[in-house]
Parts: sequence; C-alpha cells; structure tokens
Amino acid sequence: MAHICILTDSTAQMPSQSFVGHELVKVIPMHILMNCKLHVDSKDLKLSSLPTSTHNRLIPKVLPPSPDDFREKYIHLTHKYNEIVVILISSHLSSAVTHALVAAETYNGAASIHVIDSQNAAVGLGLLVQVAAEAAHNGYSSIEISRLIRGLVPRVYTVFCLQSLTYLYHSGHLDPAQAIIGEMLGVTPFFILENGRLVPVQKIRNSRHLVDLLNEFVSEFTDLKHIAVLHGLPPFEQEVRSLRERINGNFPIATYSEHTLGTPLAAILGPRCLGVVAMENTLA
Repeated sequence: MAHICILTDSTAQMPSQSFVGHELVKVIPMHILMNCKLHVDSKDLKLSSLPTSTHNRLIPKVLPPSPDDFREKYIHLTHKYNEIVVILISSHLSSAVTHALVAAETYNGAASIHVIDSQNAAVGLGLLVQVAAEAAHNGYSSIEISRLIRGLVPRVYTVFCLQSLTYLYHSGHLDPAQAIIGEMLGVTPFFILENGRLVPVQKIRNSRHLVDLLNEFVSEFTDLKHIAVLHGLPPFEQEVRSLRERINGNFPIATYSEHTLGTPLAAILGPRCLGVVAMENTLA
C-alpha cells in the first residue's frame, strides 16, 4: 500500500502537469447546476457557456462535494493509502472545507485525514497542492505536510479584477444593488483574497489601469517563486501580453504560467475576470 495521497477539488489549477508527485494527487469534483441540468465536474460545460451576467437569467450554481461524497472518497482512497491530506478551495468561497471536515469526523476507516483550508483558489490552490505532492513523494508524513502547507498559505497571494458582478451577489460576496448597478455602469472592482475572503480594494478606470494595478501588485514583492496570470472572458489577449512582458522583465528567475479560469470557479466569481497569483520564495 502506498503511504500518502493529496486530495483536492476541481477548482485547483496546477502550473505544471508533470510536477513531482503528481501521481499522488486525487481530485474530487465540483458540480454546476445550470438550466435545470447538473453538469458533473463541469467537464461538459465550457467557460463560454456561462452567461456574462446573472441578472434576469437562470443562475449557474456551484455544488461542492457533499459530506457523503467526501466520505465515499475517503473510503475509496483508503484501499490504497493510509494517510490523506485534503487541500481545498477557500472556505469563504465554498462550503467544501466544511463538508470535508464533517466527513472526516464521521469517517470510521483506518486512514489518517488532515483537512486544510487553502484560503485560495485556482492556481493559488494548485501551487499548494504541488508542494504537498512533492513532500509526499519525498516521504513526509501527513502531519509534516499539513504543517508545511499551513505555513505556506500566507505566502500565496491572489488578486482578481472582476466584471460579472451579479455572480458575486448570488455567491454572497457583494450587495445586490452594488452588483446590479456596478455591472450596468461597467465598473470593474479590484479584489484581493485576504485570509480567503474577497476584499475590494479599488475600482479600475480602464484597460491600461487594469494592467498597471496587476503589475503594481506583483512589483510589491522582491523574491517570488512563481507568478501566474489567470484570465476568463474575454481572453484579455492584449492585457495578458503586456503583463507577461512586464512580469518576465521584473522577475526573470521566477517561474511563470498563464491559465484560463476554470468553469467551477467562474460560476462563483463570474466568467469576466483577469487575475494574478504570486507565491513567495521560501528558500531564502
């Protein structure tokens, strides 16, 4: 029997698909309910299928794994692993962490289970999962991995520029009047994930200001291990290209990646999104 595995949810986006320990990572799916149809793990639902606004439309609803789903996953994984480290999307964006904890408390198997709130999502979550997988590959115990990841959580930073504000209202992150009026006026707020919560910082004036703000966010750091640009709809090709040039010029040593926003997270934040994830180098 293998010793340990890492369990995450399908909002996680890995900067690389061939990282050390990738075979130890297992995924539990998020589902999306839209137009009275349940999309299992959203595999058949493209980002472009989501409406740009939920105002006066059927609202896509993200359904996290239930406690029973987690319990069944734990039992299945116990056939091969005796330790499970669960790293999930921020508990302020989804109830997945709560459900995983409930399942762990009522699980009667022999495996040791550790549930961690990443306080992040998308690539931020994926970076933590990659570190955990490499640690598991190198023989760390679940307790050691849990301690390592909890220490890294405050060193992963994510910001979003969001335009589909009615999604934020329906997912409980914005006042309905602010969402509807802001969307009608074309307002683009700049949010930072702070302790797992979406905190609005300021409003973006135009496309140039958007790129400047994201670049300023990255420039606040002196030693970064990885930087990722995350884009939804539209593809923001010009903005992404400009960000890439600035980031690679300022941080030539840090690894860099670009990602399309995953459909499950887009159903929470809205598909019109541009964001940046930065992970500090902890080796210094």
